[in-house]
Amino acid sequence: MNSNNCFHCGDDCGNNPIALDDKNFCCHGCKTVYEILSGHDLDYYYDLQSAAGASPKSIDGRYDFLDSTPIAEKLIEFNDGDLQIINLYIPHIHCSSCIWVLENLNKLNPYIKGAQVNFPKKTVRITYSSSDISLKEVVVLLARIGYEPYISLDDFDKKKKSADRSLIYKLGVAGFAFGNVMFLSFPDYFDLSSSNASGGEYWLNKYEPVFHWLIFLFSLPVLLYAGRDYFISAYKGIRSKMLNIDVPIALGILVLFVRSTLDIVFDWGSGFFDSLTGLVFFLLLGKFFQQKTYSFLSFERDYKSYFPIAITRITKGGKEETAQVHDIERGDRLLIRNEELIPVDGILIKGQARIDYSFVTGESEPVKKESGEKVFAGGKQLQGAIEMEALKSVSQSYLTQLWSNSVFQEDKASKFQTLTDSIGRRFTIAVLSIAFLSAIFWLYFDPSKALNVFTAVLIIACPCAIALSSPFTLGNMLRIFGRKKFYLKDTQTIEQLAQIDTAIFDKTGTITTAKKSTATYEGMPLTEAEASLLKNTLRGSNHPLSRSLYNLLAEENIVTLDEYEEHIGKGVEGSKDNEHIKAGSADFVGNGQTTDALTTAVHISSNDTYKGKYIFHNEYREGVSQVFEKMSKDFNVAVLSGDNEGEKQRLEKLLPKLTPLYFGQKPQDKLEFIKTLQEQGKKVLMVGDGLNDAGALAQAEVGLAISENINVFSPASDGIMDASKFKQLHQYIWASKKAMKVIKMSFILSLAYNLIGLYFAVTGQLEPVIAAILMPLSSISVVAFTTIATNFIGRNID
Repeated sequence: MNSNNCFHCGDDCGNNPIALDDKNFCCHGCKTVYEILSGHDLDYYYDLQSAAGASPKSIDGRYDFLDSTPIAEKLIEFNDGDLQIINLYIPHIHCSSCIWVLENLNKLNPYIKGAQVNFPKKTVRITYSSSDISLKEVVVLLARIGYEPYISLDDFDKKKKSADRSLIYKLGVAGFAFGNVMFLSFPDYFDLSSSNASGGEYWLNKYEPVFHWLIFLFSLPVLLYAGRDYFISAYKGIRSKMLNIDVPIALGILVLFVRSTLDIVFDWGSGFFDSLTGLVFFLLLGKFFQQKTYSFLSFERDYKSYFPIAITRITKGGKEETAQVHDIERGDRLLIRNEELIPVDGILIKGQARIDYSFVTGESEPVKKESGEKVFAGGKQLQGAIEMEALKSVSQSYLTQLWSNSVFQEDKASKFQTLTDSIGRRFTIAVLSIAFLSAIFWLYFDPSKALNVFTAVLIIACPCAIALSSPFTLGNMLRIFGRKKFYLKDTQTIEQLAQIDTAIFDKTGTITTAKKSTATYEGMPLTEAEASLLKNTLRGSNHPLSRSLYNLLAEENIVTLDEYEEHIGKGVEGSKDNEHIKAGSADFVGNGQTTDALTTAVHISSNDTYKGKYIFHNEYREGVSQVFEKMSKDFNVAVLSGDNEGEKQRLEKLLPKLTPLYFGQKPQDKLEFIKTLQEQGKKVLMVGDGLNDAGALAQAEVGLAISENINVFSPASDGIMDASKFKQLHQYIWASKKAMKVIKMSFILSLAYNLIGLYFAVTGQLEPVIAAILMPLSSISVVAFTTIATNFIGRNID
């Protein structure tokens, strides 16, 4: 970098640079930012990218409006006493060093608990202690280090940001220059030299040098503005010791410009400025097409908005009804059971709230709330059932953000992505080698063709089509799966699903359905008070057996329990006044009698006295035999159940012979079972109900939660499948494998195109501008192929 350029932002420091630590700065703002970063051991920021910062602007009084509580509340995403979360749009985010410094804000101010950058959207989500630092101080800190946020209340209300039109501007500049260069090159196209010029044609020949220099001037904005992104990307790639796909493109543009400039300076010819401007124009046109096409596919890409998550809404008559979360409106009264996610901000009306906000904040300490206090979307209720009044409609995008929150994500790396990157790097090295060898060959045999061959090879062999095949194929499959009520977290999950060789199923709530279960009671009759307490205790639980029994019992008056606790894998207990009841396994309730190990039952005890049991007759999902029969042909399958062996004989008749069945499995046992399989090299799919199976779902390569209109949202899962689509599970996996084959076929298509193009380029039969036209066409062909192929796969899913 020029020694007179600002060390922080790279701008020219002029005649009076500000010096510090042998470094020059253009203003006191940049010097202050450098002092802040270096003073907090964050000067590694400049190692990631030199001059990556932005010159901070004067901010005196600019953010005073953030001291207004009503305004701040519109902007704050989460506010629970001492902890607040704000999501800010930062236009200056542009590179890895920006991400690094923003995600290390806690080193600049210890009251900032954490920050997460969304690079594509240029946003940063900041969690901070509001009792120690205000929203205004957070924003001022960002502005002081050169990352001033763009804040508009209108934009926040509408959830829209101003569109980035830079690509359109660059395309317009390149198109304008290309048209004018083509027009001014008219004499050269018709070879109107002095030897054959006559009459009116002579004036064209006379002003030919003027036309050449005008062409040169038109080419400058194309090189310096329209095509600069290719140079920036190539430079960053080389500096990071990575050969990205923009390296050969940037090299081709630079070679064309230098050679053409030398041609007109030394009067060797007219140069190749028409090819240069045409190349950049068609490259940008291809990029614009890719952007538009991806946006077209992305308008339905919010597949998660189809979440089959329901909520229990209490009507004005006091009845409980199931409603989809997107139907919640302001003023609705909602019932939130134990382990359920709060889908919307609201006011606690009834019950004891003990809320886990770790999904939102990463803080695992539950927060207690009293009646009349505000509760926030994303919290999980941990202590029985509560009732709340909704203050707004559901922000579906907020729920999807929780699903992707890195706080509780495990890195399930995608080998295919690594393979794509590896192909891109190797491809670039191969292309550069071919280009240089071809140029050396033609320099020896026909120097006039060397430059054209060199640039044509660099352009025609650009691996853009290879880079596009994966996101378009998998992105379209996500959309198709969403329409089929199969909701996956991201594109990497499709690739993981295509690789599985072992499928593990939970029993209760997964291959059984709670909707058709029946139960008979054996034991001492329950008193009216005990029946009411049992009903209200079960009301707070989301376990499939609890929900089934709750629906089967007679209606009782709803009361608020004094105490409630659910013991995962064991049972539930509740207290009201001096009455205490337990419901669950025989060991949990303290049944000292001999129990029948061949039945599925919920045992009841009241005030430590065993009362009896409800014996369940499980109803298995329609098509469960066919699902297991198909799955067992391609995968190792097994059933892990927390229940006893009561259903073993029935399951052995339903499922294929020799299907492993494991009973009495606690949640930790399931997790360890999957770990053991993975240590043997197995790729495991875990299918569970999303409640007791959270650990196993997170441990497996792919964890699928079955949803049966219950609001058990499990961020540990990689996908959610509507229970009505259980019969199609094998088809979803089959479609994932087919999608991977489509990507491989698109690789072959792209490779065939490149080999044919390279032949014509190397032999000198292809002009650079024609290559630039063909390159986006190859991208179009790959996108069209992947889209048509994935749509065809989707039609074969019932």
